[in-house]
Amino acid sequence: MGTWKTRGLRGSTLEELINRSNESYREKGLALIQKIPTPITPIAIDKTSRHITMAYFDQKSTVDFIGAVQGIPVCFDAKECQTNTFPLQNIHDHQVAFMDAFETQGGISFILLSYTQKNEVYYLPFDQIRAFFQRMKDGGRKSFTYDEIDKSWLVKSHRDILVHYLELVQKDLERRD
Repeated sequence: MGTWKTRGLRGSTLEELINRSNESYREKGLALIQKIPTPITPIAIDKTSRHITMAYFDQKSTVDFIGAVQGIPVCFDAKECQTNTFPLQNIHDHQVAFMDAFETQGGISFILLSYTQKNEVYYLPFDQIRAFFQRMKDGGRKSFTYDEIDKSWLVKSHRDILVHYLELVQKDLERRD
């Protein structure tokens, strides 16, 4: 398995905003979504701060979040991008396979992608992710650009919900009917 160093904390800002949003959803009875911890085995710990500084991943993780929205199973990953190009290597084959199997079972899979320099978060429905992966497998680009993202999937804030993605889950559901 891979080795974790500080780079493993990339995305933690977005994840924290999502965690706070999920707390609000739970308190309002709208959804129950949990962060899935990635199992690790520590191999180096800073003795003064008692923080893990290096670890091995015990197994491949699936997605960052999983739960239910009004009885509908959902799973998603949170990703951050500091440029206008998102490398598909940041989404692993086993994650795509898990999301595909999740959809086959009647769930909804997606990615919340934050373009940090633009201060924008987008909901990427699984069919868009699958299309980008298929293009890569067919010999095309190994990334996708900001310009390729459908801007109608922009995630907005709403009062105490900083990453209000539930309205886009609804939009995703409606287009499937």
